[in-house]
Amino acid sequence: MKNSTLTRVKTLTISLMFAGFALFSTSCGDGGSAKNIQIPGVIGPKVTLLQDNVLISMVFENIKIDGGLRYNIPKYQNSYLEISPDLQSDGTLMAVSVSLQDVFNGGLDQLDPQALPGGRPLPGVVDGRLPAVAFTIEKFKNMSFYLGNSVFGIFVPLKKLDIGGSIVTARFYTGKTRTGNISLVGSDSNGENGGFLLMLDMGKKTKKRLKKIANKFD
Repeated sequence: MKNSTLTRVKTLTISLMFAGFALFSTSCGDGGSAKNIQIPGVIGPKVTLLQDNVLISMVFENIKIDGGLRYNIPKYQNSYLEISPDLQSDGTLMAVSVSLQDVFNGGLDQLDPQALPGGRPLPGVVDGRLPAVAFTIEKFKNMSFYLGNSVFGIFVPLKKLDIGGSIVTARFYTGKTRTGNISLVGSDSNGENGGFLLMLDMGKKTKKRLKKIANKFD
């Protein structure tokens, strides 16, 4: 029987797991600031760890839905995405729960490599592509989840970023700790596929720590 201390819900900031393991060299700023880039119309994203699930949450201030829905993430057997009206605003809350069991044991690194929706290279990735799944849900066309040897990423479509076709990449922080990169992706030449890309560092030491947590709940 598992010790009761292992079965309690433990909410930890993801910075405890990802501290000090920066992966990407393509970023903005000198590391002196722990403030994340602001995404127009979005509060967040915020990243936390709940038991053996990575939780990524954000609020879309200008998107409204009438009721909540939960979607299974393709190929991620124990993971899901929820959208619902935000209780503290007129916008929409999105919460993504990614199971560490899926990340480490789901064979997701064998998926076909993909670039950004529309075909542009992934910023900060040498080959511009990573194993991925792409899908569409209500109000959000062409979402993508990426998993490489040293990174986990999520692309969230978003209109009206007003940055043309540019891609702007900056460091992403949880608290004062850098945990990855975040990129604002402007619309492509067809006026589509804009949004933002969150890439979380998953180096060897980080994986080792996360695997220990995942094994406690296996």
